[in-house]
Amino acid sequence: MVTLADVSKQVGGRLLFDQANLNLHFGQRYGIVGANGTGKSTLLRMIAGEEEASLGDIHVAKGKTLGWLKQDQHLFDDTPILQVVLQGKEELWRILQKKEKVLDHDEWTDELAYELAELEEKFGMLGGYEANALAEKFLGGLGVQGDYDSPLKTLSGGYKLRVLLARALFDQPDILLLDEPTNYLDIVSIGWLENYLKYDFQGLVLFVSHDRNFLESLATRILDIDYGEIRDYSLDYKKFLSHKELVIEQKKHEFKQLEGKIAEMQRFVDRFKAKPSKARQAMSKQKMIDKIELPDVENTSRISPSIDFRQARPSGQVVLKAADLSKSYGKKDLFQAVDLRIERGEKIAIVGPNGIGKSTLVKILMELISPTDGTVEWGYNTHVCYFAQEHRDQLGEGTTVFNWLSHACEGISDEKVRSVLGALLFKQDDVYKNTLSLSGGEMARLLMAVMMLKNPNVLVMDEPTNHLDLESIEALTEALVKYAGTVILVSHDRYFISHFATRIIAITHEGVNDHNGSYDEFIHRYGIDYLRK
Repeated sequence: MVTLADVSKQVGGRLLFDQANLNLHFGQRYGIVGANGTGKSTLLRMIAGEEEASLGDIHVAKGKTLGWLKQDQHLFDDTPILQVVLQGKEELWRILQKKEKVLDHDEWTDELAYELAELEEKFGMLGGYEANALAEKFLGGLGVQGDYDSPLKTLSGGYKLRVLLARALFDQPDILLLDEPTNYLDIVSIGWLENYLKYDFQGLVLFVSHDRNFLESLATRILDIDYGEIRDYSLDYKKFLSHKELVIEQKKHEFKQLEGKIAEMQRFVDRFKAKPSKARQAMSKQKMIDKIELPDVENTSRISPSIDFRQARPSGQVVLKAADLSKSYGKKDLFQAVDLRIERGEKIAIVGPNGIGKSTLVKILMELISPTDGTVEWGYNTHVCYFAQEHRDQLGEGTTVFNWLSHACEGISDEKVRSVLGALLFKQDDVYKNTLSLSGGEMARLLMAVMMLKNPNVLVMDEPTNHLDLESIEALTEALVKYAGTVILVSHDRYFISHFATRIIAITHEGVNDHNGSYDEFIHRYGIDYLRK
């Protein structure tokens, strides 16, 4: 259905991948993996025709339609929400517009009646009579509620992107391209999308996601971008990881064997190249050495940051008390009468249904916004570091990475600042990047650098995994498990929550479900799975 023939892509002076040859088949769901910056999103844009290959050709089978989640929501700000979705199927929308134009005539003629009959027939064949119900199914499944006749601009940025995702799904294309589709979804909507793509969508799916559970559940094949190559593995994600480790170990073993062989041959050359009776043999061995190609085991993009959170000193036993917290915006109530008591060393994941105000609750705890009712009291000797969902809110105006971190952590030596930046994969030249030009993953790692340098005893984090690659998510998970302090965190990443959280707080419209234990135990106790529906 989609073919890549000797495709190479270079961005600036950097080669992302070289001479990629792929045949992507109907009915398969390809998860595209690789570290940040290896070209995953670039590959999707190239297939969508929005970016050209440096060399080679990309062919899409004739007559096949392509759906692409574009983040161009500003183009539809004044368009009613339902119409944004309906316009995703261009031919249907064009016929609908023609129908309205015909029906708008004041005088009725036989010619108009004949034209309307033709339009009605085409409209029906394209599923026009079920279109509104289908569009509303996609919107509801993705958590977009309310008046669908309202203009798109009435929604927040994240919900606008949900509408655009519904638009891409509504077209029911043969080929669907999704770049981080779960970033702006809550965990219930992620479950809906996963089930739709697994059981209802019949075409070819290519998607990029850093949600490990989403990858594990959805992908039938893996496209791995690494070592400047794109390799197609006919494996699910778990089996791919095991196979990838085996491949790397085999390369390392082969590398050591060849190194030993080369060293032995080089010793022979050095010893006998000047001896007439052995000179020809030495020359022959030198030619053999020159032809040996060592396997590339060092240029893998799979590099994990070294994340290590430590507390300078423990907090008091009671870290936080919140009493009777409520938050409303106008007539809309987010949550009511929330009481919390958080103690030292707890690892808390805050979950709940869509729109309940989990991020708002975190901002109230951080005293960034005021509750409608209730009080928040931090305990004795608490030293809190906050990780915002919107990274730019914390980064402020542009400066260099090094200068921003030095200013954010006054009193820390330049050597220590550079050391932590290096541990978080900021190379020597990266420390001079402007903070406003950083990728989402780089911004996230920079905010974690503050937490590593300040040694707080409480970490408050709002969706920290949104822009991290899988290696960074794994490193963050391990760091939170090892951290001796207290963690209060909002996330929709199922793998992440399941591995670090020791307490689950579910904010619901009926009140708070508070469970001391893992997420699996929470499900068993309450019978509600907010991470899968």
